[in-house]
Amino acid sequence: MAQLSISRAWEETKARIASDGRLIAVVAAALVVLPALVLGVVRPKGAEMEASLVAVCILLLSSLLALVGQIAIIRLAIRPSVSVGEAIGHGFRRLPVYFVAGLIVAIGLILVAIPLFVALAASGVPLGQSDDAAMREALIQSPSAILLLLLFVAIAFFVGIRMLMSSPVASEEPAGPVEILKRSWRLTGGHWWRLFGFLILFLIGAGIAMAAISWAVSLVAVMAFGPVAPMSLSALIVALVDAIANGVVTVFLAVMLARIYVQLAGGESASVPSSGT
Repeated sequence: MAQLSISRAWEETKARIASDGRLIAVVAAALVVLPALVLGVVRPKGAEMEASLVAVCILLLSSLLALVGQIAIIRLAIRPSVSVGEAIGHGFRRLPVYFVAGLIVAIGLILVAIPLFVALAASGVPLGQSDDAAMREALIQSPSAILLLLLFVAIAFFVGIRMLMSSPVASEEPAGPVEILKRSWRLTGGHWWRLFGFLILFLIGAGIAMAAISWAVSLVAVMAFGPVAPMSLSALIVALVDAIANGVVTVFLAVMLARIYVQLAGGESASVPSSGT
């Protein structure tokens, strides 16, 4: 089993961003920041509005482009000789298999959730109703329902951590969707708690920072330019700051996963041939 040092991966992440930050920033700006900015202007966060086909399409497109960006950034973080164009092209070529791999995981979790929802409904939890207060009250009065929900959350976290190396594997190895999942499962074996601790700390830190920045910018934008509404100046300012913050978080997470992968793969990444697909 390969050794894993989160502190070493963090130091390598900072060094990689310092040396190749401009190249990585170009990828993040094109594939993460810009799509998120467009989505934030068309459908501002927190604004009350009905879902539209345009907004749904932009959301889907921005999500797919973010996956391409993640693959491309990982490529740059592991292979510094790769150009921006090559990394982005590689990201688009590897997107289908990575997307299918994620879809397999999602379907698996849905299948696990089906008996959970059946059990919750049998215990009296009013699922499918718009009354959130009634649902919360039913959960509070049913310890078994709370245990079932906690069980599902535990399963989701366990699977999510074991799949944490899916994106680096999709980027670096010529593997299909099922092999990506198998490879990630093998690489993370024996390192679950360390990876869990890293991910929780990262998400908490990033979440707090992004929430504070978003709140402050939203407050200033509303005071200066009025309520946040679709296609408004307030929406543009808030969306721009949120998109940049999201891009920074995406970059650090992707590079960190890439450096963790290099350790867990035991140096194999340097000899793994490019998939070219």
